[in-house]
Amino acid sequence: MSGLSVSGDNWAFNVPEPLLFGFLGVLALLVLGTLAAFVLPALQPGKWSDLGPRMRSWWVMALLVGGALLLGWQVTAVLFAFISFLALKEYLTLAPTRKEDRLIVLLAYLAVILNYGLIFADSLFEDSYQIYLVFTPVYVFLIAAAAMAWIGRTDGYLATVGIVHWGTVVCVYNIGYIAYLMRVPDNEAPAGGAGLVFFLIFITQLNDVAQYCWGKAFGRTKITPKVSPNKTWEGAIGGWLTTAAVFFWLAPYFTPLSPVHAAILGIILPMFGFFGDITMSAVKRDIGVKDTSHLIPGHGGVLDRLDSLTFAAPVYFHLLAYFAIERF
Repeated sequence: MSGLSVSGDNWAFNVPEPLLFGFLGVLALLVLGTLAAFVLPALQPGKWSDLGPRMRSWWVMALLVGGALLLGWQVTAVLFAFISFLALKEYLTLAPTRKEDRLIVLLAYLAVILNYGLIFADSLFEDSYQIYLVFTPVYVFLIAAAAMAWIGRTDGYLATVGIVHWGTVVCVYNIGYIAYLMRVPDNEAPAGGAGLVFFLIFITQLNDVAQYCWGKAFGRTKITPKVSPNKTWEGAIGGWLTTAAVFFWLAPYFTPLSPVHAAILGIILPMFGFFGDITMSAVKRDIGVKDTSHLIPGHGGVLDRLDSLTFAAPVYFHLLAYFAIERF
């Protein structure tokens, strides 16, 4: 498939056509959003004050992720390992852990290195993917639980082990699937692993935006009033249908899915994105905070931005592997 190719004496750079058009589409949206950030606050002072910071953050995030995808799986894995670290740090800072829980917290941070290390080891061991599947959810959990028992931390034992393991799975293991997609061989996807990652992130963010727009336009009936009072059935269904349709339409350009499998994943993926969103909202309500941090101006914290992806990434990876990716 044609695309953009640039090469030198000792290097070559190729961007598949679907990915190139994807980048151009995102660039167009960023330009439009930036223009809106200049015009709307002038027309309606006070109402759009957060749009400028949000757009500046979107530019930074798009450049970081887009640059990593262009530079290859190693850079992408390092970037998402750092993102997992930031997400875990946000979670453990807010979660009710004690000074005495330092050992299990240290093990959770160590899981970032081990989890992403398995992605780097993918080419060294034939079945490294099988190890990745069980390492963090099973063995990190067992080691952490045993370590707590070994040092005699019985006070609040179940709560601490459960809280830390929940954060490790969501912030490290689930996000790690995004980086692992880059290990898909180029001949197994129309735009390679980078195209699969781009498509996942694009679709998940589209789902969030579509839910917001449908909810603003037609939202009347609250869907989770105790967890996320602004979400409505109209917004959720409108966003779900919009995202499913766009996924089905674009899937042949980014994934090796058949039409039937694209329809199945197009239906399921937005639902998991929604569940990730409301689950993180439930966590924040339990802790008593609005945002997980203020690291990303206009957006809140890393977990505020990634909440949908933490649930969507594993199901996207697993169904792709089940339906179409021979490597996994």
